[in-house]
This record gives sequence, structure tokens and C-alpha cells, in this order.
Amino acid sequence: MDDKKVFVLPGEIAMTKQPVVFSTLLGSCVAVVLYNKAMKFGGMNHFMLPEGDSPSMKNKYGDLATRKLVDSMLAIDARKDNLEASLYGGAAVVGHLNSGFDIGQRNVIIAEKILKEYGIPIIRRKTGGDAGMKIFFDNSQGTVEVRYVQKSELTLQMEAKKKDLAGRKIRVLVVDDSSTVRGIISKALAMDPEIHVIGEAEDAYDARGKILELDPDVITLDIIMPKMDGISFLKKLMIHYPKPVIVVSSVAQKGSAMRIRAGDIGAVDVVDKEDLKLYQGMDTVKRILASKIKIAAAAHVRAKKAEDVAHI
Repeated sequence: MDDKKVFVLPGEIAMTKQPVVFSTLLGSCVAVVLYNKAMKFGGMNHFMLPEGDSPSMKNKYGDLATRKLVDSMLAIDARKDNLEASLYGGAAVVGHLNSGFDIGQRNVIIAEKILKEYGIPIIRRKTGGDAGMKIFFDNSQGTVEVRYVQKSELTLQMEAKKKDLAGRKIRVLVVDDSSTVRGIISKALAMDPEIHVIGEAEDAYDARGKILELDPDVITLDIIMPKMDGISFLKKLMIHYPKPVIVVSSVAQKGSAMRIRAGDIGAVDVVDKEDLKLYQGMDTVKRILASKIKIAAAAHVRAKKAEDVAHI
């Protein structure tokens, strides 16, 4: 039998009584596969997060997507004892610096919880680990084939980076021409136990020497500076010594051309100084910048060619 093939995207729910082979690609996401063993049909979801309340993302949340899949199956055959479930995904993929349960584990837990509420047994599962997988569900036979995704060189590099960061504090270099601003940012970040400000620099030339000497994980970079502006320095960094950079500047407001330029050149993130409320204490600075630094530290920054950034 030449079954139709349907690829299920994140946030989609697919179910039919017709013979179909559903497939999807999973990392930290989870797919719940349901099969009606009496009527020999089934369906699958693919969700990204365990719970949430955004109307535009409802099928991307595990609690809602799993209930919707179960209810769709029961609308055709109300006998729950005809249903059996399989569970896939929930890997600890690269890119999450979570504490406690990671997003993959939480996705698995919510699926288990909803299926238990309905009284539907989980007869097969391949969850957790650190590798992605592609699954193929033949909804007329109830069989599932799993193919693990081979890790790329980039994935291996990022895993090594994540492991390195997990064992120590994130090293940050603060670059700004104002000694007052440098001091506020440094003191605010020092309040976070996972961050170590290893140095400060007053201009691009000072920063260049300290980057080579101290090898920071993340750099915060002002734009308006003497000798060389931050945008010009960012270009040189991305070409010769790519590092995760967070631009912190009063001329990079949301929607501004400068903000877009910084991102196009290679900045991991851009923060408007006004949002930090620098002169109203350090709590806002810590709250906004610390989380962004932790995300930036895990980012993979690709080197740019001179021609890539010449006209940005």
C-alpha cells in the first residue's frame, strides 16, 4: 500500500482515518502519537512548550495540543480503551542554559500528565537524551520508526561550549567611554552569581587589547565612543575575532536604523540604555542585561568576510 506522506510542523496537529505516514523532526519538542487499535487509525501532534496562554501559539503548547489531539480521536470513537499512545522527543538540545528541568523534560512531563488524565496508556516511548530524531508513524498499522539525527560539527562545538560554561562563571568585558556607565553595568552584573566581569574598556583600542588578553565570553559594547565608534569596532570583531556582542547604546532604540545595522553586522542583541534606567539603581540593569548575557554566552557567532559588512 502506497500511503500518503504528511510532515507535521511544530504547532500542528494531524489526524485522519485514511492511511497516512506522518513524520516530524524533534529536538526538545515532543510528539504524542495516538493509535486507535480497534478502528486502525491515528494522529500526531508536535508541540514546543509545555504550557502557555498565547492564543496565536495554542497548538505549540503541550497541554492544549495533547488535549486537542485526544479529543479529536474521541470524537470519532468515544471508547478510550481503544486508544494507545507513544511519546517521542524531549531531548536536551544545545542552546538551553536552564536550571533544573530543561524544556525537553518539561514537555515530556506535561504529555504524560494529560495522557494520564484521560487514562490512555503509553505503550512506547523514546524521550530525553541529547540527540534529535525524525519519526515516521504509519497510522493504519500503528507502527513508528525512529531515526536519530547525526550531530553536525557545529552541534558538537556548541555542546562543548555549553559544557564549558556550565562549570564556571560567564566572563564579561564591559566597553563604554563613560566610567560611570561602566561602573554601573559592572556592579549590576557582579550581583549575578553566574557572571564575572573580567574587565572594562574605555574605547575600541583599549577593548582590543583586553579581548586578546582576557578572552571574554561576552562583550557589552557602546556605539558612541572616541577614536573608533562601536559599529566600526563591531565590524572588525566579526571579521577577525568573532565574539558574542551585546550592543548597549542610547542611539540604538527599537526600530532605529542603528539597531538594525548592529544586528546585521553580527551583534547577538541590542539594548537601549534608556531601558536600563542606569541612574535609578542597578536592579533594572541586572534584570535586563544578566539574562541577555546568559543567552549570548551560548550563541554561536560566525566570522564575517570584509565584503559582508563593508556596506552595512
